[in-house]
Amino acid sequence: MWWVYALLSALFASLTAIFAKIGVTQVNSNLATAIRTIVILLVAWGIVFFRGEHRSIQNISKHSLFFLIISGLATGLSWIFYFKALQLGKVSQVAPVDKLSVALTILLAVVFLGEALNWKTALGALLIIGGTVLLIY
Repeated sequence: MWWVYALLSALFASLTAIFAKIGVTQVNSNLATAIRTIVILLVAWGIVFFRGEHRSIQNISKHSLFFLIISGLATGLSWIFYFKALQLGKVSQVAPVDKLSVALTILLAVVFLGEALNWKTALGALLIIGGTVLLIY
């Protein structure tokens, strides 16, 4: 079932790039990111409250909370740089470079999480890198 969610994530990430490029036209990229963040905040908390999941917030460990916070910081910085890149560049070039995060994530998962790197995963990462280089030049 995870792959259905992953495909939906890819679909909405694609729509995000298109809608963001249109929306960031003649708008400061930081302001655009802030507006987008408010919408995400409202949607996420709306889902949490609707499903009653807010009741378990006190069960989150300090360890998990720390990593969720720094993940949020990384996400925020990613969005700020992404919107600035979209404002200055073509979506067809910005989006592939942004997706280099897939190859970088594979490498970081091996180094920091001890995940195994097999030949298929390594080849896939290299193809992503090669495809990105091909698309941007």
